[in-house]
Amino acid sequence: MLIIALLILVHAQAFDVRDVGSLAFFNTFGIIFLIVFILYIGLRPISGRYFGDMATYATGYSLMQRGGGVQIEKDFVFNYFMWLCARIMPVKYFFLLIDVLYILPCYWFSKIYFKRYWFFAFFMFIGSFSFWTYGTNGIRNGLGTSLFILGLCFYNQKKWVMYAIFALSYFMHSSLVIPIAAFIVSGIYKNPRIYLYIWLAAIPLSLAGGGFWEGFFSRLGFEERTKGYLTGGEEFQDQFSQTGFRWDFVLYSAFGIVAGWYFIFKKHITDRFYIHLFGIYCIANAFWILVIRAAFSNRFAYLSWFLMAPVIAYPMFRYKIWNDQYKIFGFILFVYYMFTFLMYFKS
Repeated sequence: MLIIALLILVHAQAFDVRDVGSLAFFNTFGIIFLIVFILYIGLRPISGRYFGDMATYATGYSLMQRGGGVQIEKDFVFNYFMWLCARIMPVKYFFLLIDVLYILPCYWFSKIYFKRYWFFAFFMFIGSFSFWTYGTNGIRNGLGTSLFILGLCFYNQKKWVMYAIFALSYFMHSSLVIPIAAFIVSGIYKNPRIYLYIWLAAIPLSLAGGGFWEGFFSRLGFEERTKGYLTGGEEFQDQFSQTGFRWDFVLYSAFGIVAGWYFIFKKHITDRFYIHLFGIYCIANAFWILVIRAAFSNRFAYLSWFLMAPVIAYPMFRYKIWNDQYKIFGFILFVYYMFTFLMYFKS
């Protein structure tokens, strides 16, 4: 992926993105890359050492295959899907199917909203920080966010389908109530300045409130596991190397905030879908900032981070913003991916 990011950066400096030959190359290459990436991530070894919860899922899957008694009381879509798969396929194909369902919505979203430039948006999706983690470890959470992305594909048509898919995403993983609530709120209050104020206010409120917010939100009726993410102890520290107020991750989150601020307030983008997307990102990320000290706060961070790629990329392939726009995008994509690349080695 580093080589591909470098290829796009160099290509952007030398060619015009509208070049027919270049677009044909990236479209063909993109399809090949999509297939290879799905196979690479989907056919990984079953390992709890390297892929966290994957071994736990494999154990539960084996129990279902043997006909063991399994009581399904939450995340009904995922658990019944797992129960059905256990009756018709071995576990390695189950994980492959999981990642097909995880990755394809990002491809469809990119095709619908970016058209012939879809590969650049798709690469930003899969090059995002934590995308790999939620395809191999936090599988239910990752599938829930991908269903949410799939729902957004129907934003401009068949709204009932979009809401039905949002409901499926919630029953895939109940934490999706946060971006769904953010979608509803930002759909009612359509002023993007309000979203920006909400995000900015979350930082001092989190600093001043300390652990107050984790306890406050845990009493609001969240499902038990989600409460555990807020108030649990060391057993929930599966990704972040330290807890506390993470200025480095707040800075990373600010990439999406600054992008939205610039495109909406400086370049006067009035696209209804983009403003709504920006609102979802701001509100969901503000929630994470408030509970940033939670031992499992990475699960809440990803509930906004999974939308950062389209928040940054959408205006650059829908509107004329700068001269030499492709050159600037190539640089932005490279910097965006390098954060993921460097964090990989840091961990």
